[in-house]
Amino acid sequence: MDKIIRINMSKEPAPEIKITDMKGYEGLGGRGLTSAIVFKEVPPLCHPLSSENKLVIAPGLLSGTMAAMSGRISVGYKSPLTGGIKEANAGGQPSQMLARLGYAAIVIEGKLKGEDLYRVFINKDGVKIEKDNSLKMLGNYETVERMKREYGQKISCISIGPAGEMRLAGSSIACTNTELRPTRHAGRGGVGAVMGSKGVKVIVIDDEGTNMREPKDRERFRQANAKFIEGLRRHPVTGEALPAYGTNVLTNILNEAGGYPTYNFREGRFTGAAKISGETEAALETERGGVATHGCHRGCVIRCSGIFHDKDGRYLTKQPEYETVWAHGGNCGIDDIDKIAMLDFLDDDIGLDTIEMGVTVGVAMEAGLIKFGDADGAIELIKEVKKGTPLGRIIGSGALVTGRIFGVDKVPVVKGQALPAYDPRAVHGIGVTYATSPMGADHTAGYAVATNILKVGGFVDPLKPEGQIELSRNLQIATAAIDSTGMCLFIAFAVLDQPETFEALLEMLNAFYGLKLTGDDVVNLGKNILTMERTFNRLAGFTKEQDRLPNFFKKEPLPPHNVTFNVTNEELDQVFNW
Repeated sequence: MDKIIRINMSKEPAPEIKITDMKGYEGLGGRGLTSAIVFKEVPPLCHPLSSENKLVIAPGLLSGTMAAMSGRISVGYKSPLTGGIKEANAGGQPSQMLARLGYAAIVIEGKLKGEDLYRVFINKDGVKIEKDNSLKMLGNYETVERMKREYGQKISCISIGPAGEMRLAGSSIACTNTELRPTRHAGRGGVGAVMGSKGVKVIVIDDEGTNMREPKDRERFRQANAKFIEGLRRHPVTGEALPAYGTNVLTNILNEAGGYPTYNFREGRFTGAAKISGETEAALETERGGVATHGCHRGCVIRCSGIFHDKDGRYLTKQPEYETVWAHGGNCGIDDIDKIAMLDFLDDDIGLDTIEMGVTVGVAMEAGLIKFGDADGAIELIKEVKKGTPLGRIIGSGALVTGRIFGVDKVPVVKGQALPAYDPRAVHGIGVTYATSPMGADHTAGYAVATNILKVGGFVDPLKPEGQIELSRNLQIATAAIDSTGMCLFIAFAVLDQPETFEALLEMLNAFYGLKLTGDDVVNLGKNILTMERTFNRLAGFTKEQDRLPNFFKKEPLPPHNVTFNVTNEELDQVFNW
């Protein structure tokens, strides 16, 4: 994995493809590589949809190997939603396949002068780019079906839907899963808009004729991987809860903890939570002939995904994830899992971030556009996005824009990005992450819920400010490093509780590359990535004032605990003071 594909869309008469080496980026992968390229090559003050921005797609350091859980892909760019640096992360098959072809990254740069649309095809013989305007405004599902008809069933796809083509700030990039469905999304920050601005509709990857990437020390690597898998299966979260009920197992847990944002962050509990919980969802999937336990990519041993069928037993969507179920469910006062599944399908097909869209619909409800609990109204709002109507373009631009246009003063965003499914008043640690992450409000940037609520890696009282700065800091550092390996973030549960599982991960990296990495090296990698990201944001005009939650979290007590967010601004400013 020592080559970078560079596609310059500005070249005429046709986009230019170059294959370059890793000079200047040696030893990097995943988020480490995407952030380094954006940091070094993208002007921080450029417009996110201009020719100066770049879209960087990178598998992780262990992607394409036999390492379990190594199928995540990172997408880096300057965000049209936050105005800062961004890494969006997805599962599915593309990461493994791109890595097995020997590519450390795809860099799409420049910008077309016209309105043509292109597709890219990558296999062992090289890279091709072709104009294909027949794909214009197709949903992700139909786009993938066309690629399957042309290239066969053994490919993977990275694509955008109509929202990306319209360059909407709530748009996502879809990656196909093991069934070749576009259900795994790099969702956050308007990443689809950047791909759309480049004029690229779909990237097709075919790794036929390639082999798994070989480690320097095969036996040592095999033993470390086996030990790593054993640790994942032994942990109650990665070995029991997630495989049984998927990520939506968190609904009942967060609702009971009083940290489940309801009615646009008015309350911390939702009376309809049991109707849309992971337990209910899994039972329904099994009853209808769907799948309650499923891996989104080959090599996944946690298997927290699933397949959701409608009332007639027909495929509708992937198992809606916790964030999606919350965003379109409790946040909007909707307790109908079938309606939420339809919203999930629409988001995936149109190419929209489910978190951003759920929060946006909640803001529209706050404005009185539709009522809380109006599931059919929510579905119609998302359909407006696909139509490209003025209302649809407003909704597709995200919660901040929607709040401004409809005169809402209670808009739960940080750096322009919607807050995910944990209220920072009842889960103080995640509030610190939301406020200070270079990415904008993002639970995956430093998942303090693990320690605040699930008591993984110790326990820090979620209702008090004490200990939250150090918790978020350490988790943000660790996450940046994990995102560089191609590993699923859910490995962190076992890694935090089991020192031997962390050692197994280190051993895999060392055995594969012939290195002698220590825990300190992993920490330094995470710190270096965060330093690059924060420096980029500072040069883009960010100050410490952007590292803040909206004021209502400090002023409005959250039922049932009636707490506010009590970490001071002075404390927030210490998160990156290492």
